[in-house]
Amino acid sequence: MIVIVGGGPGGLTLARVLHMRGIEAVVYERDVSREARVQGSSLDLHEQTGQAALREAGLEQEFLRFARREGQDQRLLDHTGTMLLEETTPDDAPMARPEIDRSDLRDLLLDSIPVDSVRWGRVFSHAEQVDDRYVVHFVDGDSVECDLLVGADGANSRVRLLLSDIRPSYGGHTLVQSSIADADRSQPELAAMVGRGNYWVFGPDRHLAAQRKGDGSIDVSMSLPKPPEIGVAVGLPADWAPQFHRLLAACDAPFAVRPINVLPMDFSWVHRRGVTLLGDAAHLLPPVGEGANLAMLDAADLARAIAAHPQDLEAAVRLYEPAMLARAAKTAKMSAAAADLLTGPDAAQKVLRFFQGEPLG
Repeated sequence: MIVIVGGGPGGLTLARVLHMRGIEAVVYERDVSREARVQGSSLDLHEQTGQAALREAGLEQEFLRFARREGQDQRLLDHTGTMLLEETTPDDAPMARPEIDRSDLRDLLLDSIPVDSVRWGRVFSHAEQVDDRYVVHFVDGDSVECDLLVGADGANSRVRLLLSDIRPSYGGHTLVQSSIADADRSQPELAAMVGRGNYWVFGPDRHLAAQRKGDGSIDVSMSLPKPPEIGVAVGLPADWAPQFHRLLAACDAPFAVRPINVLPMDFSWVHRRGVTLLGDAAHLLPPVGEGANLAMLDAADLARAIAAHPQDLEAAVRLYEPAMLARAAKTAKMSAAAADLLTGPDAAQKVLRFFQGEPLG
């Protein structure tokens, strides 16, 4: 049996593709149910990565029912309120990077696998190798044996500790996040200002972002170049235009403060029989839109390798890991260059030049 720790996009994609091929896998998820918490911001799924994984999973048509073509709209401003770029997505535009709410993606994947494929409320504690198998222990005292343990447990992966003692480190920025519920009704002027997709505002020392979600809410976040332990104030400098102050003030959910942590760009590990990683557990990148996409592609690739070697999981993992790690290192460099665009007093102009076709790096 294959045990997958973590029921995010990567872990569930792996379970789905394996299930399609008749290979037994069980997901152990720390949430007590699918309704236990809000799933977070919207995701843009890229045609060659996240969408490719969904095609492998036979879920492309289901995805297209939830995907929002108009979520590809973009508005870029500076902190004075000057519009630098506005892109409106035509109704017949390609679905290159459509948006989908995380909750919709999770439900789509959960509904595609048997109900008993997910064990809710199970928090991974540790695992021990016994001969060629692992015994996986959970904090409630339960345990399970498996032929392969897959860590799909995100940025703070505990499964990763079986393979490496390297931990994520602070990447130089902290996100302050909240949201506006039912924005068209509660804040119609701000909803019209943000539009249908992504809305970015860049100032000398921070940037503000807002993003429309399919449930009618708007996610709002502010990125600050300081660690949270020195104090992060939820507010904007006085020289920012009034509408941006109103956007922050309209948020009706508690503000969450989240430091952005990353793994080294060349992070890897010495192969160990019976255990592997995918997604943020394997390559924690700056949040520039690649994380979930890469996790899902990892999952599809691992499932494909297992299907090719169903009686030899060791061979499957040895096939999967080198290609996955090489792709992750390449994507990490690109993500670091993209994250650099968002910093510094000239961030607005750097991002504008990128949208106008200037290459990264």
